[in-house]
Amino acid sequence: MSESAEKTSWWQRLKAGLSKSSTALTSGITQLFTHRKLDQAALDELEELLIMADLGPATAAKLVADFGATRFGKDVTDQEVRSALASQIETILQPVAKPLVIEPTHKPFVLLMVGVNGAGKTTTLGKLAKQWQQQGKKVMLAAGDTFRAAAVAQLKVWGERAGCEVITGPENSDAAALAYQALERAQREQVDILLIDTAGRLQNKRGLMEELAKIRRVLQKLDPATPHSTLLVLDGTSGQNAHSQVKAFGEMVKVDGLIVTKLDGSSKGGVVVALARDFGLPIVALGVGESVDDLRDFSPRDYAAALMGLAE
Repeated sequence: MSESAEKTSWWQRLKAGLSKSSTALTSGITQLFTHRKLDQAALDELEELLIMADLGPATAAKLVADFGATRFGKDVTDQEVRSALASQIETILQPVAKPLVIEPTHKPFVLLMVGVNGAGKTTTLGKLAKQWQQQGKKVMLAAGDTFRAAAVAQLKVWGERAGCEVITGPENSDAAALAYQALERAQREQVDILLIDTAGRLQNKRGLMEELAKIRRVLQKLDPATPHSTLLVLDGTSGQNAHSQVKAFGEMVKVDGLIVTKLDGSSKGGVVVALARDFGLPIVALGVGESVDDLRDFSPRDYAAALMGLAE
């Protein structure tokens, strides 16, 4: 597939994935700004629309204030509103658009994947493994969710698809010990990237959260620099609850990047904008479907345009 065709197909998937969010926003904006001047009532209603799309009160207030500052009292069209908001949103998102860089000086490069139950950690890990394997990297997977047999089985399936070795342990065994064994083996076998899955845990379960800190400590006995990256996977349908997850996981482990999944089933796509503004953590990738190609690097321009229902 050519680069332009590939970009077009990704754009189509992204736009389709964000359709629930963009449809609610664009229809609301169209109804609001048909033959109407931009007065305070219109701005208040616009702010409410943005909050409903989970951009968050603070972000919504800033977007509306900035937009109203230059157009108050003027006739505006829905297209003008959506274009202006897309431009503002792109500006907010630009600083956090940082794809994960695999440093070749770290061998293996160790990536720890964390998140709550059902966020899509295991699937995301499998997709990343497949993508990197296709790029010629030697990848190893560690099934650190030892409490759920289904998670181990799922990771094994992804391992077969990607042609990666999967390190597993007995059910309910110590996840930190498994991570240690996996890193020992990855070092011995000259693996380029070691991806470690972890059990899904609720951010309010202190014991499970502390297990993540233990995994980090144990890995650092073998290599003080590990893990080289800790990515938090967030379910795009969770809306503002994603904020409490970022805070909780950030307190327990050094989260240095976010992956937002399941945006194709969400009407809360604005949460990505709120997360960018509130935390400033790199958004490494977005997931808008089940296939390997539905997980891609984050593009602020594409995201803002798709969210506001604009053409590419």
